[in-house]
Amino acid sequence: MNKIKELLQQRILVLDGAMGTMIQRYRLTEADYRGERFKDWHSDVKGNNDLLSITRPDVIKAIHNEYLEAGADIVETNTFSSTSIAQADYDMQSLAYELNVASVKCAREAIDAFAAAHPGAGPRFIAGAVGPLNKTLSLSPDVNNPGYRAVTFDDVVAAYMEQIRGLVDGGVDVLLIETIFDTLNAKAAIFAAKKFFREYPEAAVRFENGNEGAPIMISGTITDASGRTLSGQTLEAFYISVAHARPLSVGLNCALGAKEMRPHVSELAHLAGCYVSAYPNAGLPNAMGEYDELPEQTAAFLEDWAKEGYVNIVGGCCGTTPAHIAAIAKAVKGVEPRVLPVVEYS
Repeated sequence: MNKIKELLQQRILVLDGAMGTMIQRYRLTEADYRGERFKDWHSDVKGNNDLLSITRPDVIKAIHNEYLEAGADIVETNTFSSTSIAQADYDMQSLAYELNVASVKCAREAIDAFAAAHPGAGPRFIAGAVGPLNKTLSLSPDVNNPGYRAVTFDDVVAAYMEQIRGLVDGGVDVLLIETIFDTLNAKAAIFAAKKFFREYPEAAVRFENGNEGAPIMISGTITDASGRTLSGQTLEAFYISVAHARPLSVGLNCALGAKEMRPHVSELAHLAGCYVSAYPNAGLPNAMGEYDELPEQTAAFLEDWAKEGYVNIVGGCCGTTPAHIAAIAKAVKGVEPRVLPVVEYS
């Protein structure tokens, strides 16, 4: 059995926190983002956080290490925007595959260093972060032409397949399709993953998951109190739309703080036939767009969820830091994980 599945039967696993929040703390300049290799690039690249896996891998590894030291069992790769579609904003679409490989390398080196410093600490895992894209299949960017789409399903599948190839070649343990506001984009990512392992069955072998390849974690985003995704789906509809992938977990992240996310996590816990994950923001943003929720406040909410039997994987999204993850890890330690229901698939 895959090791991560074994551990999920035993305890609640802890995911890391925000990457962007931590990168901001370094106050990096345009020169940092460019490095030597891209010093003469024809457009600004500051803000392309994924590029730092190539130009400032020391920063990315240091952030991973902080989360590992805080108690994270799973670290996400710095690949939220590492697709050709997203990288086209910087005219860096040709780097998509390389960005994914480089980001996995950063995570792996951080885990190896952590293991050397903490012998006997137990395994740590790399989740290949597959973000939502900056173009959507369900919504038109042109209010005067609701039928228009800026991208096709085949375009999205091809972009995600290239990303997944880089993540798998780099050596991830699971794939995390996250921050889903458009389920059709997510279904393209799921299809891309399944297609990749069908076309490259040799890549599936190391995952000990039969011919399914890498386990898939799926995390959606409820955008407001209506309980719907941005593209209009209820939580139940979202879950039903992705359940065919037989994911390792389905969960929620981003947009909401833990206080606002609680009823939706509760609903999902009663719906899902797989493990449930939840990694909320550190509260709602203030007037300056920053997050004020203290680590012990976030941890108290997640401890409640854990004791109610709602979750199997917990962590943090926007605004969360290693201090938040340390508090969360402490809060859920020893709490029994949600029991996985027995579901008959037709």
